[in-house]
Formats: sequence, structure tokens, C-alpha cells
Amino acid sequence: MAGDGHVPRTEKWGDLAVRMSSGAAMAVVGLITMWVGGLWFLGLLALLCGALVWELVRMLGGGPRRALMLAAGAGTALLAARLLPVGVGLPFILLPAIAGIGLLERNRTLYLIFTSLIVIAAYGLVVQREDFGFIWMLWLALIVIATDVFGYFAGRFLGGPKFWPRVSPKKTWSGTIAGWIAAGCVGAYFLRIPGVGPEVIGISIAISMASQIGDIGESAMKRKMGVKDSSNLIPGHGGVFDRFDGMLGASIFLLLIEQLVAFPPPVG
Repeated sequence: MAGDGHVPRTEKWGDLAVRMSSGAAMAVVGLITMWVGGLWFLGLLALLCGALVWELVRMLGGGPRRALMLAAGAGTALLAARLLPVGVGLPFILLPAIAGIGLLERNRTLYLIFTSLIVIAAYGLVVQREDFGFIWMLWLALIVIATDVFGYFAGRFLGGPKFWPRVSPKKTWSGTIAGWIAAGCVGAYFLRIPGVGPEVIGISIAISMASQIGDIGESAMKRKMGVKDSSNLIPGHGGVFDRFDGMLGASIFLLLIEQLVAFPPPVG
């Protein structure tokens, strides 16, 4: 009945089939390129960088031509940053963010912050794949996926108090905590790898929280700009930003904690 607070079943689960099929397709492409690594993985991340920046500029009110220019610049900058010698390539990581200041007429601060984070996160994923290999990239991806999937289902099955209704009306505390538990279980599974210590469970939960912060950050920006989805490029998910906001937060946080703890965390 309308007004009794009950969400109709069709509204609650209507997007599930499309969401799962497009999510599975993205997962297959991502896993294959992660496994192959090298230029294939770098190329995929360059494309994602371009798509993310294009969506960002459009959400912030930039025109299609400038959005395309800045998107192409972001993807190219990531390629240059990784393919050139490190000392020469590093300035390219921040160049797309700086370039947008001169091309955009409004919302420059949001553009500067989010574009910097996008390219830094993508660069970090390339470095992490090269340093730690496919297994630990799989671990990172599984944490982000488990946080999202278990949060999605727990939030709809269990309901309960909203996490931050003004920013993200659908997120609940039950879904948020379910994401942490799922991430901890992923970390516990990776204890099967010889030499890996129990700290991996705590790191996994922290990565899950960083993933959720990335999601919340994008939701806050969309709320400010008055848009529901970053675009309609991915059926059931909205835009590329809507799907990869969690990975941005997770990648940047992993870059930070690598400086604080031994990774992968050893026994003892």
C-alpha cells in the first residue's frame, strides 16, 4: 500500500537481472586484463580514466567538446606517466587536473580533486599489478565487489537505519556492515596463501571502508550537481563512475598503507 513505507518487490529488485548481467560482463573483462597484465591492463585503465573524466566533466556542467578533450588527455596522461621513465612521467599524473582549470568555467575545485584521484588511483592499480601480481589484484577486486554485492543484498533484505540519507538514500547501516564482514571473509580466505599473516583480514576491512568512502564521495558530488547517475553507459549500473567509485577509494588507500605495513602481510 502506498504510504506504509513498504517498497514494492518490483521496485526493489527490478534492476537485478540487468545489473547482474552487465556486472558479470565487466568482471570477465576486468579479470582477463588483470591476469594478462602489461599493456593490456594499462590500456584498459587508460580507457577507464578517459570515461571517468568524461562523465565527471559532463556532471559538472562542462560541454561535450571539453569533456572529450579532457577525457582524452586523462587517458593519454596515464599512458605517458607509466611508459616514460618515472622521473619524467610523474608530472603527467596531475597534468589533466591542472589542465581542466583553464578549460572549465565552474566547479573547478570538484574537477581538480576528482580528476587527481582518478589518475592517481589508475596509476596505483598499474603499479600494484606489477609489484604484487595477479593474485593480490584479484584480492583487491574481490574486496570491492564483495563490499558492493553484500551491501546491496543486505541493505534490501535487512533494511534498517539509513547510513546517510541526504547523500545516498538507499544505503543502510546493515548493508555497510555487511560489506565489512564480506571483506573480512575475503581476507580470511587469502590466509590460505603460504606466508600470509592474519593482518590481511584487518587490511581487507579497511580497504572495504575506503571503497565505501569512494562510493559516498561520488554520491555526494552527484547530489550536489543534481544528477542520479554519472551517465547511462552501463545498463543497470548507470555510468562508469557509478561502478568504479569504490575501486578508486580502495586503490588510493592501498597505495597509502603500503608505506605503513609490509604487504602482503607476513606471518608474525
